[in-house]
Amino acid sequence: MTDSVAIHPIHPFRASLTPPGSKSLTNRALLLAALTEGECTLTGVLFADDSRRMLEAMQALGFKLDINEPARMVRITGQGGAIPSKGASLNLGNAGTAFRFLAAACCLGEGTFTLDGIARMRQRPIGQLVEPLRQLGADIHCTMNEGFPPLEVHGTGTLRGGELTMPPTLSSQYISALLQIAPCCDEGLTLKFDGPITSRPYVEMTLRLMRYFGVAAEVDPAFTRIRIEKSTYHNADYAIEPDASNASYFLAAAAILPNARCTIEGLGKQSLQGDVGFADVLHMMGADLVFGSDFLTIIGPPANKKLRALDIDLNRMPDMAQTLAAVALFAEGTTTIRNVGNLRVKETDRLDALRIELTKLGATVEIEGDDIAITPPEGGKLKSAAIDTYDDHRMAMSFAIIGLRSEGVTINDPACVNKTFPEYFEYLQRLRQSPMS
Repeated sequence: MTDSVAIHPIHPFRASLTPPGSKSLTNRALLLAALTEGECTLTGVLFADDSRRMLEAMQALGFKLDINEPARMVRITGQGGAIPSKGASLNLGNAGTAFRFLAAACCLGEGTFTLDGIARMRQRPIGQLVEPLRQLGADIHCTMNEGFPPLEVHGTGTLRGGELTMPPTLSSQYISALLQIAPCCDEGLTLKFDGPITSRPYVEMTLRLMRYFGVAAEVDPAFTRIRIEKSTYHNADYAIEPDASNASYFLAAAAILPNARCTIEGLGKQSLQGDVGFADVLHMMGADLVFGSDFLTIIGPPANKKLRALDIDLNRMPDMAQTLAAVALFAEGTTTIRNVGNLRVKETDRLDALRIELTKLGATVEIEGDDIAITPPEGGKLKSAAIDTYDDHRMAMSFAIIGLRSEGVTINDPACVNKTFPEYFEYLQRLRQSPMS
């Protein structure tokens, strides 16, 4: 792919798409299948940089994987909660989900396991996972700077488990990492939460997927305590649904173009992914929404009706903040996105990146604490701009949507979308080739 790509405006479209499989579900299902006793076949698997890092790491850990990429299928032989290799060195790039899940899983192994990544990964905090693992009996060290990768795990083949009280964390992935290994701990695991859970839908996703593989958790009605007994995951075949986060870009494209219509097949009310709720956000802004059990459709408002700005807490789905920021440029008024401070520790500091790049386009952007407010330029006319993407796939994908409505948008380093959606620009082209009849 070239160093930059120019995005040209398109006419309103009518399209039906099925994006590739969910990264979040792919990496969870891969690990849970490996922890079962027996063989599991996963279909709809995402093949992108993040999931490839996960697959490579699992092979390094000694798991038997039969990978059929054209069929998007992986067959895994689980080891009943054991890690086959007696030590391994894992390079996980900038795959935060894979890093956190495998940091916890390696604590079940026997031997020395090292986990590292690119320079940005070494800046992403891991202490809120490392310290709880130590309390559960893990011998785990930060080998450069305390609280940050690289990590070194010295395993004995068992992990005690027990009870933890968790303060609010920067990422729900720390909680999901602990929950997934909980049945393999000698004493199981009880988590008590001393405050709200960041991105709670992702924790709920983890619990629902664990239940699919045979492990049920006890969760109190207020979601302040989760108890998982020592048990065994059951092998099962699992079909991974399309990625709701990546689907958001096409839904946003429909919302900003008058009367455009986009249907996402395979995602609906039964989805395990919290980000499917972004369709409701677009509906609140004035787009029409049809929400079926296994599909959803967004229809842009007519040309004489603008989208409405929102003041919304996106703590439950922070990965949607950049998509909403893009849509906000075409809404009437100031859109305020609240409680998304954890964007600072993602692939880049997403709050600062949004401020810089939206300002290039002529927007007024204010950041106060964990909130960001976006006001379109007066008259709604955006400036031409080359958008820097900071090696962040979501910066590239969200700002490309802006170029579908406004002339002069260029995306620098478009290949960064390979992290989760290598075919992204091909999917954008499908919108261009699907004009309304």
